[in-house]
Amino acid sequence: MSRDKQPRKKRLRLPRSKAGKILFNIVVTALVGFVYFYVTLPALNLQCGDFYSFVGVLCIAYVICAFLTSGVRESEVVYTDIRDQIREYFRFIKQQCLPVGLLFLLLVAVGLVGQITSATIFRAGDYRDLLTVEDGEFTEDISQISFDKIPTLDRASAEYLGDRQMGTLSDMVSQFEYSADSTQINYQGRPVRVAPIAYADLIKWLTNRGEGLPAYVLVDMVTQEATVVRLEEGMKYAFSEPLNRNIERHLRFQYPTFMFDTPQFEIDENGDPWWIAPRVVKTIGLFGGTDIAGAVLCNAVTGESTYYDIADVPSWVDNVFTPALIMEQYDYHGTFINGFFNSIFGQRGVTVTTDGYNYIAMNDDVYVYTGVTSANADQSNLGFLLSNQRTKETKFYDAPGATEYAAMASAEGEVQDLGYIATFPLLLNIAGEPTYFIPLKDATNLVKSYAMVNVAQYQLVTVGSSVSQCEQAYIRLLSDQGVTETEEVPQTEASGTIAEIRSAVLDGNTTYFFRLEGEDVFYAVSAADSEIAVILSVGDQVTIEHQVAQGESDILDGYAITAYRRAGGPGRGDADDGTAAGGQTAP
Repeated sequence: MSRDKQPRKKRLRLPRSKAGKILFNIVVTALVGFVYFYVTLPALNLQCGDFYSFVGVLCIAYVICAFLTSGVRESEVVYTDIRDQIREYFRFIKQQCLPVGLLFLLLVAVGLVGQITSATIFRAGDYRDLLTVEDGEFTEDISQISFDKIPTLDRASAEYLGDRQMGTLSDMVSQFEYSADSTQINYQGRPVRVAPIAYADLIKWLTNRGEGLPAYVLVDMVTQEATVVRLEEGMKYAFSEPLNRNIERHLRFQYPTFMFDTPQFEIDENGDPWWIAPRVVKTIGLFGGTDIAGAVLCNAVTGESTYYDIADVPSWVDNVFTPALIMEQYDYHGTFINGFFNSIFGQRGVTVTTDGYNYIAMNDDVYVYTGVTSANADQSNLGFLLSNQRTKETKFYDAPGATEYAAMASAEGEVQDLGYIATFPLLLNIAGEPTYFIPLKDATNLVKSYAMVNVAQYQLVTVGSSVSQCEQAYIRLLSDQGVTETEEVPQTEASGTIAEIRSAVLDGNTTYFFRLEGEDVFYAVSAADSEIAVILSVGDQVTIEHQVAQGESDILDGYAITAYRRAGGPGRGDADDGTAAGGQTAP
């Protein structure tokens, strides 16, 4: 076959008419925009910074496409003057890309004006007023929390227990994994952390996506019990879904103009799973004053969503205002309390939040707690904030004292021989005193002990193997140091003859369980707290200081054996010289 008769290679035929080329450029740009939008999910909102990036990508895609389809000039022209070539380039830009360029410049101008109108130097008063802070009375507002409401885990420990619980489920562990994205809520009056499970990998998603995620993990923050809760119908919408059922993508397609904070996983009082997506708005200028206007509640099983204004959000929802947002708004409030220039020069009255936060459950809501310190970031707190995460109701409590990290160091000093690590404190009202409650955990993230540190005097610290033992030792210390009056310290005792004794090793310490004659409850006393418990026998008479019973309970924590009398009998001696662990002589 001759060279002239060889088949010619087919080339992509582009539109030749001007209208056809413009239509082709628009279609290609739209495809590029759809892919970019599908991956990055920007809100179609002038207050969203990602929206400007999205439009910028569209403009660049159109210009490149127009250049490739039209070129500079179709006719074969040999330029003898560089100025002619430059004029030809400008002619091309004017004909094909001028509208796109003007749109791009307009958005740049809008963005610059928005930045200026949102600048703190011009709007310091508005930033200060983002958060309304009222003064609170500590002893009146924060009642003493009962032991069955005090969380004894931090997030890391709770997620460790949740992950370990997944390993006990043989039918799930090969297909699903713990998502390590838990949320602290109040569930049926108890503080818990909940987290959805996730597909183990892409192949597991392909084989299981029809049924969805069959369970979520619930960790009781008080009892430290982790449970995998199976669902009658699997969750179809989650972060581990890679395509349309990804919860962020699902919400973006339903609400294309809404700006969202990260959706939080929660369960209602019936145990049904939901995603709570706070709707973000900018209230100062175009880009400043981040706040929450409401929330979208999305059923994790069906994908049905409903938007609620902030005043109408159901009471079972606990996470609308995130701790990061509340702390940011208070930092504006405390920094600009006396104007913008005072925040830089002089800094009179300037305060900021400390580095860290925790949660307190009160009145069926979750409150975020954080300390407040001066702008100099010294080693002392001026007080602390409590803010309702559903309503943003915020109060400041005047309680000068140590920072959270100073209290953590003090608690670790009490157990330095054991190498326990202090978690971020929880603020409690103990005998009317602001007190840091600090769970202490070992290297495996398991809580082994508890500490209480006085906020005003952080050298006052006690450690116990249980919450009740730690609290009783702390109350005694406050009384001994003259911080509280003796009559303020609750004393609950039980006296009688030992009818039954049992023992068990708990967290490395031997705990003895005593039942007295005529009673059904057992009093648990650690040998580490009362060494005399080791030598007691059935028939001995004892006085046990113990926790106040709250509801029906078969076991009460005993703080100490304050007195005892040995029963007579062969090989047991007379009972006239026994001394209790607390230093009291037995009767």
